Amino acid sequence: MARCSPPLLRRLFCRAAKSASAAGAGAGGTSKKNIVFLGSPQVAASVLETLLVASESPDSSFQVSAVVTQPPAAKNRGRKLMPSAVAQLALDRGFPGDLIFTPERAGEEVRPELCITAAYGNILPQRFLDIPPYGTVNIHPSLLPLYRGAAPVQRALQDGVEETGVSLAYTVRALDAGPVIASEKFAVDEYIKAPELLAILFNLGSKLLLHELPSILDGTAKEKAKPQDDSKITHAPKLNSDESWLSFNQEAKLLHNKLVNQNGEPDVLEIKVISTKACASCDKTGDGNEVLFSGNSLLIPCGGSSCLEVVELQLPGKKVTTARDFWNEHTGNTRTYTKSGPKPVSES
Repeated sequence: MARCSPPLLRRLFCRAAKSASAAGAGAGGTSKKNIVFLGSPQVAASVLETLLVASESPDSSFQVSAVVTQPPAAKNRGRKLMPSAVAQLALDRGFPGDLIFTPERAGEEVRPELCITAAYGNILPQRFLDIPPYGTVNIHPSLLPLYRGAAPVQRALQDGVEETGVSLAYTVRALDAGPVIASEKFAVDEYIKAPELLAILFNLGSKLLLHELPSILDGTAKEKAKPQDDSKITHAPKLNSDESWLSFNQEAKLLHNKLVNQNGEPDVLEIKVISTKACASCDKTGDGNEVLFSGNSLLIPCGGSSCLEVVELQLPGKKVTTARDFWNEHTGNTRTYTKSGPKPVSES
């Protein structure tokens, strides 16, 4: 991988363009269009995989000429610098390492014909957006103009939506505000978690991208792309740590929607809630502040006489466990827990 200065980046992209032109010339001297892919996490790696596989087809009209991703980051307990999921996927597939770029920011040195972005993680400047003649197209995991921003899936789940989707849109300077080329809806059940839904939506987005690429590369997509309705805009800002705190005065459904996409901040026992169910009413009796156990769930009294059923949880440094295993290991028949900490009480 090349983490390089702008002058070197410029030279490498010029060399990449020349190599791509030579390699992309097929029968009859027809050249494939050069696509630069920008993305970083695992969901973006799945999009790159789809593009690379499709580009290998003999009748493909495009090729991936370069990859731009976030610089290596310290991960795991050893804090070892590791490449992004996109960079690792590209290397694993034999993509030339000197055509995988990790600049601090993408600049005008990149000279693609089309850019595809998927969870890249950086804002692209206008001077960069002006370069590719076929534009820059982004896969966004929401039905734009709903949930513009960094956390569309998390915010949609937090709102308890029954339907979301993925959009293919041109990138403009304003965040997620470009004309929409195509979109696809997806029904949401109440137990799906954010990472799972995010992967599903980017998988759908990959297929949608391949379907629309011919029109993007011949210019007709710009003609059919529809401007977003600004009157329907909703925003999806990045979640902050303060939002991880739970207020059990709220109804269980609201807390469940929050927990399907939040990791949570440590409380007295430093418990991370992983998966939940929401009950409209709680038929177990307690003092109103007790965390009870019934069936396979911890029952936490919430607002409106509702209960939050905690099905899976995790302690710091431990693996995810079921509520039953947690209860057996940490309580036995000698105590239960309140919303403020443990106290002597027998199992319900």
